[in-house]
Amino acid sequence: MKVIGLIGGMSWNSTLEYYRLINEIIAARLGGLHSARIVLYSLDFEEIESTQRESRWDDASSILAEAGKALKQAGADFLLICTNTMHKVADAVKKSSGLPVLHIADAAGNAIREQSLARVGLLGTKFVMEEHFYRDRLKKHYDIDVIVPKEDERAIVHRTIYDELCLGNIRQASRQACLKIVKRLKERGAEGIILGCTELPLLIRPGDVQIPLFDTTRLHAEAAAELALGK
Repeated sequence: MKVIGLIGGMSWNSTLEYYRLINEIIAARLGGLHSARIVLYSLDFEEIESTQRESRWDDASSILAEAGKALKQAGADFLLICTNTMHKVADAVKKSSGLPVLHIADAAGNAIREQSLARVGLLGTKFVMEEHFYRDRLKKHYDIDVIVPKEDERAIVHRTIYDELCLGNIRQASRQACLKIVKRLKERGAEGIILGCTELPLLIRPGDVQIPLFDTTRLHAEAAAELALGK
């Protein structure tokens, strides 16, 4: 079994989900007392958030690159960045560490393609929704058109993620607000919804919506477990 290197702590709430999901999947595949071989480098999210807010992406890249190098030295065979947003620097982490990075947008893209969907809505941080590194990858590699909420709606989603979910606060009012945004994306032609922030599955569940929901935390964890098992 390959060793999975987790770059986590952005926030620790979703990193906890990664650890749980990967181990549950490995146990289900192999049975008995099996669990995943994981090395975890947990970052201080306060430090990462400040680089995001101040657009110091070179600094953010350096922090994650150092984590990647440390995980390689600890025996990791490949890396998982436990957040959608920081895949903005995934190529730099891959180059610096010398390890493959299992890209979270690829996990989403493969799942969407399996359902033969051509147009999906994307929820996430403002960086994921407004910049091109995530949407362009889905279009280029999977021929998936991505639509995002309108500006005021993007602000609601972003604020909910950072001010509530990253702190472990799940508010019913925020759930209803985000579900209204999902409904409007559906009205604009979205055939499915990407939860493009690893905290969003804490707020929105498959039973909450009438179209396919793509939980990037679970999809990324599943892809990591399969790769660790050589599949």
